[in-house]
Amino acid sequence: MTPQRALADLHAAAETLWQAVAPLWPGFAIEVLPTIDSTNTELMRRARQGLADPLLLVAAEQTAGRGRRGRNWVSRPGGSLTFSLGLPLRPADWSGLSLAVGVSLAEALHPDVRLKWPNDLWWQDRKLGGILVETANVGSGRYAIIGIGLNVTTPKLPETPPDLHGAAPMPAVGLHTLAPQVALTAGGWLARVLPALVRDLLVFEREGFAAFQARFSQRDALRGRAVRLSDGQEGMADGVRADGALWLQGPCGRVAVVQQEVSVRPC
Repeated sequence: MTPQRALADLHAAAETLWQAVAPLWPGFAIEVLPTIDSTNTELMRRARQGLADPLLLVAAEQTAGRGRRGRNWVSRPGGSLTFSLGLPLRPADWSGLSLAVGVSLAEALHPDVRLKWPNDLWWQDRKLGGILVETANVGSGRYAIIGIGLNVTTPKLPETPPDLHGAAPMPAVGLHTLAPQVALTAGGWLARVLPALVRDLLVFEREGFAAFQARFSQRDALRGRAVRLSDGQEGMADGVRADGALWLQGPCGRVAVVQQEVSVRPC
C-alpha cells in the first residue's frame, strides 16, 4: 500500500471512530499523521506542555517507534497499525494497566490471540503486537499514554542473535496471516479495536485489573511454561495476581514478579 493510500485509509476510519468514541469520553479527539518519530513520544511532549486532553494519535508511519525498555518497533505504511491513546485516567490502582489493554485488544482481534506477560500479543508463539504504557503528571492528576503497535502484514525483520540467556528473538506475524478471511486494512483493524478498548479503560478506571484477571487467564500464553527472567531466575509461569504481577513457581516456592523481562526457556 502506498503512503497516500495508507493515510487515506486511516482518515476514513477516524471519521467513524470519533462518532463511536466521543459519547463515551467527552472532549475526545482524533489526529492522523502521515509520519512521526513516535506517537508515544509526541503525546509525552504535549503532556509536558500541559496538554492532557483525551486524544487518539495515529500515524501511518513511525520512524522511531518504541517498545518496552526502548526497543525499536518497525512501522510501515499500511503494513502496521501504530497509535497512541492519551487519556486523563484516575484509577485507584494503576497496576496491571498494560495487561488490561492486552486483554481488550486480544478479544477484539481474534479468538486465537494470546497474551505474553506483561505487554505482548502472540499467535502461535509469534509476536503480533506490543503495548507500551507511560504516564505523565499533569496538574493534579496523571495522564495515561497507551501506545500500541500491531503487525497488519508480517514484517521482514533483520536476523538477530540469541540474547545473553540463549533465548532466540521472537519471530513476527501479521494479522493477514492470522485472519486471512477478514482482510481488513490498518484502518479497519483500528475501527475494530478502539471502541472496545475505550470501554475497557473505563472499566479499569472504576475496578482496576481485578476485573480483567479471569479474562487474562483465558489467553495467558505463559501459564504452565518454563520461563527465564532477565535477572537469571527460572521457573514455571503460574498465572497472574489480582494486581497483574506474574506468579513464578521456582526452586524457592511461588514468588510474584513485577518488573523483570520474561522469555520462554529454551528446551
